[in-house]
Amino acid sequence: MKGVILDANSLGSGDIDLGPITGLPLNWEIYGTSQPEDVVDRIADAEVVLTNKAPIGEAELSAATGLKYIGVLATGTNVIDLNAAKAKDVVVTNVVGYGTASVVQHTWALILALTTKLPDYNVAALDGCWSESPFFCLLDFPVNELSGKTLGIVGYGQLGQKVADIGRAFGMDIQVAALPWRHSDSTDRIPFDKLLAEADVISLHCPLTEETRNLIGRKQLAMMKNSALLVNCARGGIVDEQALVEALEDSVIAGAGADVLTEEPPKNGNPLLNPEIPNLIVTPHSAWVARESRQRLIVQVAENIKAFLAGEPSNVVKG
Repeated sequence: MKGVILDANSLGSGDIDLGPITGLPLNWEIYGTSQPEDVVDRIADAEVVLTNKAPIGEAELSAATGLKYIGVLATGTNVIDLNAAKAKDVVVTNVVGYGTASVVQHTWALILALTTKLPDYNVAALDGCWSESPFFCLLDFPVNELSGKTLGIVGYGQLGQKVADIGRAFGMDIQVAALPWRHSDSTDRIPFDKLLAEADVISLHCPLTEETRNLIGRKQLAMMKNSALLVNCARGGIVDEQALVEALEDSVIAGAGADVLTEEPPKNGNPLLNPEIPNLIVTPHSAWVARESRQRLIVQVAENIKAFLAGEPSNVVKG
């Protein structure tokens, strides 16, 4: 069988081992990157295809008449036309849970940096403000402790639960949002609007769906405390980016961290990519990129392929 990897370089190069995948009994053709217009030709005679962000839609599936399996090198599968794949009996799998430790670590890096005003104090130490201070320290940027504050979690899967565990270690009260279309009968979650109003820190860990698109907009930001922080290490599109810019500029909320944007990479610009926006930290979708996380992804992809070849596919995504 012929296997094609469309965008191997999206997993990094030099510090990870593709051996668990390339050692499988397939004839591999590996591309570092693939533009959308490359995909039809590159998968035309393949039976197994691996992709991270190179899209495979109805046209690509129609051209690949022998295609039997698509392995997505990520949890999100929006780059695949799942309905078209199902219609053509192409199995689609994804990977889950591989990046939990890395994303939780990054989420808390953002929360702590915002809470301690780390970027501001770093600049003040280097630009001469500290040197010119009459005192041994600077008190220019107010810092509050997390202990005793409320951490609101939106999306309480594996990631949300692990973020909550760290919050408890800081002595925070944990509240989990009941989203109205999914948790209407929940007794251990609080209504979404109530969470917005009560939380000191809100961390997003839900998928991007039609229900969660622009889940946090002007109305929701206005419900939050003006001392609250918002962190999004989930998906771009869950937060209305222009509304967030305005909320930060008008001190509607105190700060925000974003690891994801609606367009990645942001080739057409993005309202959040403005260094003048106060108390905002943006990182380039790097929460998942710890080397150990990426290596776990490769191992899981290999296990998914093995299961498919054995006739018992796992982590199958339904169309």
